[in-house]
Amino acid sequence: MRTMILPLALLLALALPVQAAQARPAPDQPMDTSLLQRKDLKYSFSSLLLDSADGQRHYQLWIGRPASAPPKDGYPVVWMLDGNAAMGALHPQLLNTLADGKAPLLVAIGYQTPLRIERNARTYDYTPSRPSAARQTDPLTEQPSGGADVFLDLLRERMRPAIAAQAPINLHQQTLWGHSYGGLLVLHALLNRPGEFAHYAAASPSLWWTDVNIDAGFKQRLKGHQPHLLLMRGTAEPGNPRGPSVGQPDQRMQTLKSQLNGLPGLTVDYHTFDGMSHGETLPASLRYVLQAL
Repeated sequence: MRTMILPLALLLALALPVQAAQARPAPDQPMDTSLLQRKDLKYSFSSLLLDSADGQRHYQLWIGRPASAPPKDGYPVVWMLDGNAAMGALHPQLLNTLADGKAPLLVAIGYQTPLRIERNARTYDYTPSRPSAARQTDPLTEQPSGGADVFLDLLRERMRPAIAAQAPINLHQQTLWGHSYGGLLVLHALLNRPGEFAHYAAASPSLWWTDVNIDAGFKQRLKGHQPHLLLMRGTAEPGNPRGPSVGQPDQRMQTLKSQLNGLPGLTVDYHTFDGMSHGETLPASLRYVLQAL
């Protein structure tokens, strides 16, 4: 396992869409690195490289630190899944507005690839295991899946301490944002680790992946914690990518919201983006979360 801090010039070179060992030959969209080249930001970005415990997945964390001095209790932190795509969704004006307030530290958890989305690694990292399945694979792509808890352990045990070594952080003001499979991971984190973050922001979560059960175990784990969950989706996106939606497209989301509402200690909000498709909700939801800060 390795952890490496890179200067800005080198991390820019790594991020540019050139041929790299990690890149696979596919027509995927390259990562947008234009933000890293801006000179007028009130945020400065550095990068951290590390590998998974089994050496199969290779991460690049983009760390956005505001120019202002940290609060005495440390920076609040926004953890952004699909970090390569998240970096392209950040707007310079929004960052500068954030920096003028109680500015959070931004951590985009990406992968060491020039692509915007690393599909294979995220499939494993963001999906919970299916206890009843003989093989843990994605039904859409047949890629290995089921590594959500392994990834969350990595975030808690290696990523968070590595970030805290670079900047003072407030462990009681942490936000986890994710979209699609990332949104599914956010929900998995809430249901299984409700004390890990103060805010859980799940955009267009892939609820078709598995049944989300609100059982007595979650209610027990929730005791003593007061997390906030923000659910988001676009009104033009389908409820199931595997086939025609049954009933209203947001039926699963509404059911989940109803199950969670009223649980002691948990606050739930639901926001829709009018007319937006599944892909459009990624940048829209991230900006919405940051604006709420």
